[in-house]
Amino acid sequence: MSPARLIFVRHAEPDEAVRGRVYGSLDPGLSPRGRERAEALAAALAREPVAAVYASPQLRARETAAPLACLLGLEAVLEPDLREIDFGELEGLPVAEAAERYPVAAGWATSPGAAVFPGGESIAALRARALAAVERIAARHPAETVAVFGHAVAIRTILAHALALPPDALFRIDQSYGGISVVEWFDKSPFVRVVNAVGL
Repeated sequence: MSPARLIFVRHAEPDEAVRGRVYGSLDPGLSPRGRERAEALAAALAREPVAAVYASPQLRARETAAPLACLLGLEAVLEPDLREIDFGELEGLPVAEAAERYPVAAGWATSPGAAVFPGGESIAALRARALAAVERIAARHPAETVAVFGHAVAIRTILAHALALPPDALFRIDQSYGGISVVEWFDKSPFVRVVNAVGL
């Protein structure tokens, strides 16, 4: 049986207003450089046999997906469970201030497996919804290639699961703005082909 081939793309560079701040559920668009990267991604990915385009409903993911969807004459399908983690009370704070005000939550990058953000979401909850979303997408597209536009923590979680890494190893996987990762799903068994490439 031919696998479903999912090309995961982290959104391109966001607006400068969120630089150095904690943002997950915040909804900035792309910076000018991010929009240029989205166009370059579209040109590269349009050479692939992409049958469908999926995106998180957040603006930065939708704006990254839009050029490819337009080139291919497709409508991007919004998948709410691909949205980025909700950092709750940390949202919008400068990173240093978030670490000072929420020292327990600040350790999440080194021990993310049990992290829960006050007023927000846990890594475990993000993992459950993100994995359910990609399993649904893979099941809909056997023997097809699909582009999936999302976010750093969500994509890291999917890749960590596919690589059978423990939850606390999440941040051993880099996710650059506009980075491309490829996972093939043979039924429900993932096979990782590419991680965080700048192009295919």
